[in-house]
Amino acid sequence: MHLREDLPASTRLLAVSKGHPSSSIRALAQLGQRAFGESRLQEALPKQADLADLDIDWHFIGRLQSNKVRSVVKAFSVIHSVDSLALAERVSRISAEEEVSPSVLLQVKLRPDPSKGGFDANHLQSVWPQISTLPAVRIVGLMTMAPLDCLAIDRQALFRECRDLADRLALPDCSMGMSGDWREATAAGSTWLRVGSALFGARPVSAPAMG
Repeated sequence: MHLREDLPASTRLLAVSKGHPSSSIRALAQLGQRAFGESRLQEALPKQADLADLDIDWHFIGRLQSNKVRSVVKAFSVIHSVDSLALAERVSRISAEEEVSPSVLLQVKLRPDPSKGGFDANHLQSVWPQISTLPAVRIVGLMTMAPLDCLAIDRQALFRECRDLADRLALPDCSMGMSGDWREATAAGSTWLRVGSALFGARPVSAPAMG
């Protein structure tokens, strides 16, 4: 994993294992990778069972549906995709009921992009007093993704805006940057890089399409 050698100490690698089998996750874990990201609950749960003997920190990175919140908070220690006040309140309530305390990153959308959800910066700041005091969750950062047609210089500006917003809210983490734009994200202050193909290679042909 040469990518690790190019990262600053403040940036951690989240291995995006969606679409890859348990055996590939195990091989990477045996090299020292601990944090893995999955986006579909029904795919992740069998992998978690297969790999229960390993010390893996599971992150949920997919779109979080309201009816899946209970299962997600029980199975994942970190959630990267809470994109509304109502969803944050639901995660908080159900986490309290389940007696767990997941780390939560709030998804922000800083550029027009019909394919993605998330808070805009002004709305997030207006509801921050409610979100920041929710019980049973630890709000640790922000997550964002650049639109697919974004140029490298524009991606870095977008990532810098996310980092600045996180700093204004006194949040330590920014989950931003993937296999194709990790350099721009790292330069802007990412603390979690969500990297799949650069670590695992292409997904197997039989893997379901998941974005």
